[in-house]
Amino acid sequence: MSDALRSEIKQAIVRSLRLPMKPEEIGDTTPLFGEGLGLDSIDVLELVLEIERTFGVSITDEQTGTQVLRSVETIAAHIETTRASRSA
Repeated sequence: MSDALRSEIKQAIVRSLRLPMKPEEIGDTTPLFGEGLGLDSIDVLELVLEIERTFGVSITDEQTGTQVLRSVETIAAHIETTRASRSA
């Protein structure tokens, strides 16, 4: 998994949610909700829109969102899987 992609995701999270932190302060496996970054349901909407806008991948339903939006690592895996299936 690409370090550049993870870095881009962290930048997108901080930018879209206007978090008071630097992108590099977010760990690759830090939970985005609950005890991790503490994001809420409004943040989910913003984050989904940012991922679609920035990376061109969709999160089409709540079940997918629950799986994908756990951490930077899971978002990166979703983006790479989606891109690989498109180019196949």
